[in-house]
Amino acid sequence: MARIRAQDYDEKRNSILKNAALLFADKGFAGASMSQLATHCNVSKATLYHYYSNKEAILFDVLFKHIEHLKNDLAKVNLADKSPEDRLFLAVDALLKSYEDADDTHRALINDLQILPIEDRRKIKIGEREIVVFFTEIIISNKPSLNDTPEKAMPLTMSLLGMLNWHYTWFKQDGPMTRQDYSKLACDLFLGGLNSSKI
Repeated sequence: MARIRAQDYDEKRNSILKNAALLFADKGFAGASMSQLATHCNVSKATLYHYYSNKEAILFDVLFKHIEHLKNDLAKVNLADKSPEDRLFLAVDALLKSYEDADDTHRALINDLQILPIEDRRKIKIGEREIVVFFTEIIISNKPSLNDTPEKAMPLTMSLLGMLNWHYTWFKQDGPMTRQDYSKLACDLFLGGLNSSKI
């Protein structure tokens, strides 16, 4: 007879992932044992193994769900009938809002992705590429001449995402600049360079 899933299964699993991300960010993947993860997640080791067979499975779920969360938030942005500049701002603002409360997960993505098996990394990188394509298309809409110089489109996209992806290293939630303020600043800076006659 199949085992009935507990009603709070998803809630407990999400709690495990959130707390695991905190521990991975603090100690690194290598420095976090299953025992430490169980303690940090406030569950027994047996309970932890009920949800995940090993640390790699936990890390994969942390990172995969993070990328899916980013993609879903970007997909909800209404870009129809917007100017190219507004489309860029709305996309950048949505990404930064999606990063809110996800600094630990994002740090784990940057630091520990390479630890995962090749197939798991491939699944996550597919999601990352979809986000890159999403932003590349918006950037090209702001600079149509990039259709004639496609070799510049990817470096430009990665430069923009670099500004956004590393903001967690300095951004303070209670600081003088809001995420929306930084969205505007990043877009103004990027578009100023993009509209240069040298690009």
